[in-house]
Amino acid sequence: MPRVVECAPWRWLKEGRESRKLVLVVVFVALLLDNMLLTVVVPIVPTFLYATEYKGANSSASQNWILAATPKDFPAPTFSSVFSYFDNTTVTVSGYVAVDATEEANGTESSHLPQLPGASLPARNSCVEGEEFLAEENVRVGLLFASKALVQLTVNPFVGPLTNRIGYHIPMFAGFVIMFLSTVMFAFSGTYALLLVARALQGIGSSFSSVAGLGMLASVYTDDYERGNAMGVALGGLALGVLVGAPFGSVMYEFVGKSSPFLILAILALLDGALQLCILQPSKISPESTRGTPVFTLLRDPYILIAAGALCFANMGVAMLEPTLPIWMMQTMCSPKWQLGMAFLPASVSYLIGTNLFGVLAHKMGRWLCSLIGMVVVGVSLLCVPLAQNIYGLIGPNGGLGFAIGMVDSSMMPIMGYLVDLRHTSVYGSVYAIADVAFCMGFAIGPSTGGLIVRAIGFPWLMVIIGVTNIAYAPLCWYLQSPPAKEEKIAILNQECPMQTKCYATQKPRREFPLTDGSDEEAESEEE
Repeated sequence: MPRVVECAPWRWLKEGRESRKLVLVVVFVALLLDNMLLTVVVPIVPTFLYATEYKGANSSASQNWILAATPKDFPAPTFSSVFSYFDNTTVTVSGYVAVDATEEANGTESSHLPQLPGASLPARNSCVEGEEFLAEENVRVGLLFASKALVQLTVNPFVGPLTNRIGYHIPMFAGFVIMFLSTVMFAFSGTYALLLVARALQGIGSSFSSVAGLGMLASVYTDDYERGNAMGVALGGLALGVLVGAPFGSVMYEFVGKSSPFLILAILALLDGALQLCILQPSKISPESTRGTPVFTLLRDPYILIAAGALCFANMGVAMLEPTLPIWMMQTMCSPKWQLGMAFLPASVSYLIGTNLFGVLAHKMGRWLCSLIGMVVVGVSLLCVPLAQNIYGLIGPNGGLGFAIGMVDSSMMPIMGYLVDLRHTSVYGSVYAIADVAFCMGFAIGPSTGGLIVRAIGFPWLMVIIGVTNIAYAPLCWYLQSPPAKEEKIAILNQECPMQTKCYATQKPRREFPLTDGSDEEAESEEE
């Protein structure tokens, strides 16, 4: 029988479904898009709400006052400026000159002009009007940003066991579909309520994508060193999304419009969906052959809780900055729109460097030590943020913050998988659901409480609180230096690798990623 020559695209597709590297690419792209959407709204939402709600309401009130007034109520409009040796403050509003009270008292005013309602002069050291509105907006923007994490926090405990039952392929593709709908909704939402719904919908999609993606990588890369490298690359996608998101959103919103960045992200999401269809076979159900450890059992493990706490508090710092830093810059630095997103650029670049550098280096120096140092640097960087006088003063603190969070994330994500291998059953959906819950708690508690704390005691004290919290938590990472194994796992370790103290083995034989139709049958025949 002559051998049938396979077409090149089909041969590439078959090889791709057996390749671990292409699986890593799929997870990388999914995390990239998720975190681009996470951060692209950071510079857009505060200025969009300020422009539509505060300025829109004041402009309509001023127009109604002008239409209701009669010509005899005020003299003809003038555009001449008024000079004073004291406080030469002149503000032109809708063709009428609002003169400061000091000018009127010193007799420098030529005519007595009425002020428009709502057109009161801003405070001398204030950059924008509506200080009370901005104080309330801190809380509203914080709640909007936190809604994504709150929803994700609720969904994660169900996604982890679901991946153990049906595999990672279907949840991964479901996350893409929900993320695409959320992105389109962001593009065309014009009110706070619709933006809140879109943000909450993103939380559902992010839960499916992140839990399934990280669990998939842990199941493919069973060696601790390779897993650390793969997690570093995947978190590089997360870092790149954070890197591009905020500057991309601020520039596009300033020069093109609100909908433009979200429509571009929707197109990229469609490309990611096509890649998943080709590589992951999302219609295939491939449950784990071994029953995973229940989530509540993992939550009672103190070492897993320490690792999850490090992830939570380290990321809570940047989560508190997202809603509060742009508004603080508007109030104290008179920053234009494009600078509100560019302020996060140093943190994003350094996070990208940190995750890729310490994905390899943390394995050599000790992941517990890398996390401990990272949390201390996070705390010191947060304490330095309020000292900045302009956007250039934020480069150092934000750069140190991003680099340190990269140290913590790239160390703790492999540790979560290692702790499950060492102390529990080697099924990873539930433990990475816990890791994602830790992320979500940071991004839920941070923005929601950050706005309230800023309104109560101010932005500098908020940075002091979260900075000191990170420094105080850092010594707990020492307990992750050499966590003990469970008794039954010690027996497995002694049988599998009696001469290597740091070696560990999974409970099931290592095989290639089960993406082909016949891979499950091949694994069963090997076991027999």
